[in-house]
Amino acid sequence: LATWAETALPEGLAVLALPTGHRRRLRTTNALERVNKEIKRRTRVATLFPNEASCLRLVTAVIMEISDEWSSGKKYLTMDGAE
Repeated sequence: LATWAETALPEGLAVLALPTGHRRRLRTTNALERVNKEIKRRTRVATLFPNEASCLRLVTAVIMEISDEWSSGKKYLTMDGAE
């Protein structure tokens, strides 16, 4: 147990080294929940897929679109002006 604690505790507490503003955003799963909600919304519109590959193409396209928005839009976490 002591060996495990020596390696696991510092890794688990590494988040405390981040600025306060970052920790506030990292403690929630809001971003992931939003992605899942968007996938569900888009797949409900299509309702019927001819095969599994077509569903996978739609979900992949949605995720790629969200990724592009995240990479080109407002930064979720920045190290500039960290608290």
